[in-house]
Amino acid sequence: MILAVGGVLAASVAAALGAARTGLPVLVAFLGIGMLLGSDGPGGIDFEDAELTRRIGTVGLALILYEGGLQTSWRRLREIAVPAALLSTVGVVVSTLLTALAARMLFTLTWLESALLGAVVASTDAAAVFATLRSTQIRRKLARTLEAESGGNDPMAIALTLGLIAWIEHPHGHGFVSLLWLVARQLGLGLIVGVAFAYAATRVFSRIPDAVAAFVPVASIAAAALSFGSADVLGGSGFLAVYIVGLAVGSTPSRYRHQLAAFHEGMAFLAQVVLFVVLGLLVFPRQLPGVALPGLGLAAALIFVARPAAVWASTAFSPFRTRERVLLGWAGLRGAIPIVLATFAMTANVRHSETIFNGVFFVVIVSALLQGTTLEWFARRLGLVSATPPPTAERVIPQDLYVTEFLVEGNHAINGSAVRELGLPREALVAVIRRGVDAIPPRGSTVVAAGDLLSIIAPRDRGPDLEDVLGRWRRLI
Repeated sequence: MILAVGGVLAASVAAALGAARTGLPVLVAFLGIGMLLGSDGPGGIDFEDAELTRRIGTVGLALILYEGGLQTSWRRLREIAVPAALLSTVGVVVSTLLTALAARMLFTLTWLESALLGAVVASTDAAAVFATLRSTQIRRKLARTLEAESGGNDPMAIALTLGLIAWIEHPHGHGFVSLLWLVARQLGLGLIVGVAFAYAATRVFSRIPDAVAAFVPVASIAAAALSFGSADVLGGSGFLAVYIVGLAVGSTPSRYRHQLAAFHEGMAFLAQVVLFVVLGLLVFPRQLPGVALPGLGLAAALIFVARPAAVWASTAFSPFRTRERVLLGWAGLRGAIPIVLATFAMTANVRHSETIFNGVFFVVIVSALLQGTTLEWFARRLGLVSATPPPTAERVIPQDLYVTEFLVEGNHAINGSAVRELGLPREALVAVIRRGVDAIPPRGSTVVAAGDLLSIIAPRDRGPDLEDVLGRWRRLI
């Protein structure tokens, strides 16, 4: 068993390398490994345990969401919090309704089963979005909106899925009011538990002494598990709670932040491998031809109709321009979440659960191959990529310093300002300005231009003040 696990992990690393070189989405590569290992492939593993898949998927998604929150700063999210929240709620509802209408016409499903299929595929996938955005140069504001949406819309889609399953299983004891109550309870309790544990986590992680530095990743895993488990036991959304706690830990100035980010990035990659390989095992290729045409039709309806409509409805009063809303509509990547939610239907008393699962599989594959591979190209065509790629080199940062970088865009408030006019805290300074391939030692009279990458350092205890200044820099002119 250990040898087999090692072989699968080694194959996953090789598949990730191949995917990076060919442009193939990594989730498709991992799903392919699982299908090759399955009963219809050369591996011949007979695996039909939907309940085990659901449990593995729950743990994997919790780790991925926690890492997504950890890599995000709340101060950078404040400017896009409202549109991201609307995309995570209103957008999910609009997408569910329109996709349900398409599913009703394409499959032999009842209206409730069609609505369930719509809810299952309504949310964008955190794993797919985080992985795709890290390899692209999409403008930070749009990238952060997509990241925040993918972390926030999963709990909404999960609550809708659970409510619709309960309605299907008990048609006389549940109804629309019960569905609304379940969604409100899931999101409300998840938010309360998440905020409570987030407050505790910020207090703990800002005060961890050097004597237990080696146990910081253990404390981080404990925070994720306690927040998820507590919310789930109380009937709330553990996914929302764990994302909020990850966001709080990632936003807390701490000498261990970079250590935690590296640790959880590896954990999230391992979770993706396990999650997609197991999901691939549950796919039986011999069943797919029968639902291929309806599945492709559903994918087309979701990508070209439901997702754009959801974005336009959610951002009607936002400051996003038309081309930015077009890109947000194209960036609705589907991945692990819809497949995991389809296993929820398979473990419940839903008559056409296999049809739902196979339809979801087509949606995920088409979304990954079509949207995942063309997202940056589409962003370039719309003129929505940053002038300079984000830095990838690992840096050794002294424990008493807070180090960050800021990419100046053409519509930022500081574009064209001199360094002395930037309004940095007294103890902070711009260490270097990278302009193309040149590194410019800044002077007070040096003028900042679009495309410049500013490396800024400050004492660690002034990190929050520095982030507030960066927020003002991002204001549009």
